Formats: sequence, C-alpha cells, structure tokens
Amino acid sequence: MSILSDAAFRLPIRVYIEDTDAGGIVYYVNYLKYMERARTEFMRALGFDKAGMMDELTMFVVHGLTVDYHKPATLDDELTATAVVETFKRASMMFEQRIFRGNELLCSARVSVACVHPDTRKPRAIPAEVREALAQIRSA
Repeated sequence: MSILSDAAFRLPIRVYIEDTDAGGIVYYVNYLKYMERARTEFMRALGFDKAGMMDELTMFVVHGLTVDYHKPATLDDELTATAVVETFKRASMMFEQRIFRGNELLCSARVSVACVHPDTRKPRAIPAEVREALAQIRSA
C-alpha cells in the first residue's frame, strides 16, 4: 500500500475463489468491493479510520458512480486497486479508481462520495483535518 506523489493510492489484491463465478472470472460487483477497500485504506493511510470518523460524527457514503469494465480478472490474479481524489468540495469528493493486472487496465470508475452525519444521514462539511490532508496530497 502506498500513497504516491501523483496522489494515487495503490492497494494490492489477490483474486480468491469466492470472488469468481463458476467460470473462474471475477464477478462484476467485486470490482466495486476492491475499490471500496482502496478508498478505505487510502483514508486510513492519511490517518482517518472508519471508527475514528464515526467518533467525529462523520461518515462517507457513495453518492454515485460510473463504471467501465475493460477486461476480466480471473482466479488467483494479482491485482492493484488505485484511488485518486480528483476533486473535493465542501461535503463531497470525486474519486478516480482503477483496477489493474500488472499494467493492464481491467476496470475504471468515477466514484462520488458524500460526507454525511451518521445519525441523520444529512450532508455535512468534510472535516477540516481531512480537507487539509487531501489538499497536501494534491499539492505534492
């Protein structure tokens, strides 16, 4: 796992049997799970874990996404899931995410993530410390 100077976060992933269909091909929804893991680990690498965010009455939820499937991943493949914050606003972020096998692009997505209060599920401002961390990465 690493945050790179180009603001891309990379998470290695191995394809297991439970990720695949009867033909040994990764089931389409599992790419979204891989992307969720990459976003979660990206935030953790910045110092913001889910439990800590909930303590601060902050929760991030997927608001929308577009996905393109380019090539299939298969059983036992070594993949890399990436996460890049394209933009962030007062209460939302737009991630560009990709899944690779080596240098081969398998899946790409743009994922809109909203910041909400965990009790009311209403939008709230992204905490200042998260905004500052994101701004530092983008300027690196």
